[in-house]
Amino acid sequence: MNAISIIIALLVGLAIGGVAGYFYQRNQSERALKNQQDKADNILKVANSQARLIETQARESATKIVQASESEIKERRIELGKEAERLDKRRSELDSRADKIEQRDQNLNKRQSLVDKRTNEMEKLYEQEVVKLEQIAQLSQDDAKKQLFAAVEKEARADMARIYRQIEAEAREEGEKRARKLIADAIQRVASDHVAEVTSSVVPIPSEEMKGRIVGRNGRNIKAFEQAAGVDVIVDDTPEAVTISCFDSVRREIARRALTRLTVDGRIHPAHIEKILEEEAKAIEKIINEAGEQAAFDAGIAGLHPEVLRMMGRLKFRTSYGQNQLAHAVEVSKLSGILAAEIGANVELSKAGGFLHDIGKAMDHNQEGTHAKLGAEYCRRYGVNSIVVNAIESHHHEVDQLTIEAVIAEAADAISGARPGARREDLEAYIKRIRTLEELSQSFEGVQQAFAIQAGREVRVIVKPENIDDLASARLARDIAKKIEETMQYPGQIKVTVIRETRATEFAK
Repeated sequence: MNAISIIIALLVGLAIGGVAGYFYQRNQSERALKNQQDKADNILKVANSQARLIETQARESATKIVQASESEIKERRIELGKEAERLDKRRSELDSRADKIEQRDQNLNKRQSLVDKRTNEMEKLYEQEVVKLEQIAQLSQDDAKKQLFAAVEKEARADMARIYRQIEAEAREEGEKRARKLIADAIQRVASDHVAEVTSSVVPIPSEEMKGRIVGRNGRNIKAFEQAAGVDVIVDDTPEAVTISCFDSVRREIARRALTRLTVDGRIHPAHIEKILEEEAKAIEKIINEAGEQAAFDAGIAGLHPEVLRMMGRLKFRTSYGQNQLAHAVEVSKLSGILAAEIGANVELSKAGGFLHDIGKAMDHNQEGTHAKLGAEYCRRYGVNSIVVNAIESHHHEVDQLTIEAVIAEAADAISGARPGARREDLEAYIKRIRTLEELSQSFEGVQQAFAIQAGREVRVIVKPENIDDLASARLARDIAKKIEETMQYPGQIKVTVIRETRATEFAK
């Protein structure tokens, strides 16, 4: 029983302790909750006080903003009132101006009506005066205008011709002075010899017996020579001479040299002829190369392609009016260099253009085209400067001259061909050229007579004064000169002078 009592007492004690612990924890929780409520009440009080403070500040700010807005609105109202006053004043001024303008328009309309009325009256008076003048002059208004225009046109043409002649004379005088000085200086500095070399096709032979040996039995030797050399051999009655004819100057020179060797050697038969011709062809090829290189050295031209130099060497055997074309090329190159130095152009390009300007004359006859275009295309193929190519292609005005160097090359070519003794032509060609020059000049309408003077360097044209006036005379001179340039070939230049003479004849009875 004691043990049970002890256990019961323990259980009761545990129960009482548990209940006491429960109430203790409950009291602690209630205390903690109360503390939290107290803290929350304090935070709420602080928040309420801050909210009241913010509300107070916001009210004060709003009050200030409202007061500032009201004051600004008052000022704007005052300004708007003043602007309205100014607008009213301006409106009144505009109204008064509109009234004045309307009054002016009315006055102008009245004046315009008066002016129109007077204008109509004046037009009627003018028409009446015109009719009276036509009746008095017995001439209509259109006819009078035509006569007046014709008189004014004639007077204007006369003034134009006079001014044109005056300007042309001044320009020609100044240009001729400058040109004469430059040309004289250039020619004196070059100082080339007169024509001293003409490629000949006549081969001298030691005796008349040699002609028979050249011909051979049944013409065997001469046929073999002509076939191998590509030339024609003329054996005529000319004493101790045989003529070689060929359009190719190089082939003609090879044949001349070969025939000379054969006549000296005496052994003339087909096999030996072919051998000699082959040797002479190689010799001529070497001479051509050396001649081209020597000419370039004499002209002071460097950097040309070997094929270009070889083609230039062929000009050694080409002549024009008796002037050797290779010597002519060297001379033109020197003249071009001097002229370029005088006027400030490119000396090297000018010299190259002058040196190569006639390279097309060395081309084979099978190539179609003028020598200027053929030469330009050939040089362009071997990398010659484009300025030099234009000088070659344009020195006969087949294309436009693009640079001053091209003009210099043309001028130097004319100087070289026109200087005294540079060229010569036979009598028949000279007479034919003179006759053609006169006939060409007489083919123009209004020309009475034409005379070629100064060995064809000048043509004087006498016109009919009743058909050609002064202005037409100047145009006629230009037309004749242009036609001469287009239809004739001649060295140098030809001066065209048109002469108009007015004669008044009357008889006294």
